[in-house]
Amino acid sequence: MANPFTLGVASGEPLPDGVVLWTRLAPVPAHPDPKRPGGMPDRAVEVSWQVAEDSRFTRVIQHGVTEAVPAWAHSVHVRVAGLRPGAEYFYRFRTGADLSSAGRTRTANDETSTAAVRFAVANCQRYEHGPYTAYRHLAEERPDVVFHVGDYIYELPQSERPVRSLERAAEAVTLHDYRNRYARYKGDADLRAAHAAAPWAPTWDDHEVANNYRGGAEESPAFRRRRAAAYQAYYEHQPLRVRPSAGSLRMYRRRTYGRVADFLLLDARQYRDATTMLGAAQERWLLDRLAASPVRWKVLVQPLFLARRFVPGPPPNLRADAWDGYPGQRARILAASRGLIVLSGDVHNFWAGELKADFLDASAPVTGVEFVASAVSSRPPATDAPAVLAANPHLRFFDGHRGYLSGTASETGFRVAMRGVEPGGIRTVAEFVTDGLRIIRADV
Repeated sequence: MANPFTLGVASGEPLPDGVVLWTRLAPVPAHPDPKRPGGMPDRAVEVSWQVAEDSRFTRVIQHGVTEAVPAWAHSVHVRVAGLRPGAEYFYRFRTGADLSSAGRTRTANDETSTAAVRFAVANCQRYEHGPYTAYRHLAEERPDVVFHVGDYIYELPQSERPVRSLERAAEAVTLHDYRNRYARYKGDADLRAAHAAAPWAPTWDDHEVANNYRGGAEESPAFRRRRAAAYQAYYEHQPLRVRPSAGSLRMYRRRTYGRVADFLLLDARQYRDATTMLGAAQERWLLDRLAASPVRWKVLVQPLFLARRFVPGPPPNLRADAWDGYPGQRARILAASRGLIVLSGDVHNFWAGELKADFLDASAPVTGVEFVASAVSSRPPATDAPAVLAANPHLRFFDGHRGYLSGTASETGFRVAMRGVEPGGIRTVAEFVTDGLRIIRADV
């Protein structure tokens, strides 16, 4: 059998005492036979794993053996516990004579820690639209945690004017289609490097399933089957703690770093209907956590533009698929926590703005701030940025580079840099500090 570790390694879901380690055996990543995903035999395969305190694996502290099974496309999800909080580790896998590349991971800080946390935010990486250069630079930063806020893959047929081609250009609909789409994306060396450089905590948007989809009872049986297949493929290719069950996969959760930052990851798709984006249970969970969390920074990590964004010109002037389509639920969230920070994506450009429970009331107090990550590779829409900024005084900044957010949360401050890709390298196009109520440019 050829090298089965073609899709790389990853870690994720960091807790103070452990992480999840991931790989998938796939010697032929986009194998054409749906009965042999990844070109693997139809049987379980033993995979051993190691965790070490050094990159040369001279101080191995944990090891074990697990099975990669055909039902989950020979993906491996190892829950490692008993690690030290706020500590760096290295890991790798072996099956037969084949050894994977090594990955770096880091546990979260414990509940008493006041240490800073370094994070990155990425999203929107349509394969055909360009290389993943942003991930090469993100990997070099070696953050403590990477948040991915959606559109990890695009289920759509291959776009016009592709920079690079998909092997199978039709729309992904079946489990086999989604598996092969992930395999194609993970064939990118820069994406694999970013996964190997730090633990990830991802959430999804729409293109992991279908453009602008929403969950809920109105789904047809055929679409529920498609969604279940997409959710399974997502799990098979991400370092998640929870496995999908009965066609659902719980994605809303928190990742807390000591007394400094409570990162609250939201699912903006699975429970959505005509009147609510999050659904009742997820909203209750969020509001309860915002009320009870004792940490310095309460941070929403979610895919969609939260602030009101009126676009001058012919209607529709507000995007119904984003939070502008759900103003009631948005107002309840923004009224629930003073000093809220929101990290989002989706719109393929950088934005920064201030948040209010009532955006139409000029005297309404600011309750939080939002930083929007640009796309890793997906093409930007046509945007009249000066007109949008003028029509939305709470929006403070726009930039059109591809890239990602790089930030640091500490007891004394919250800092976000917008890292933009340019020919020959990357640069910080803007940097901000905030107290949760104001956005202050830090680079001027």
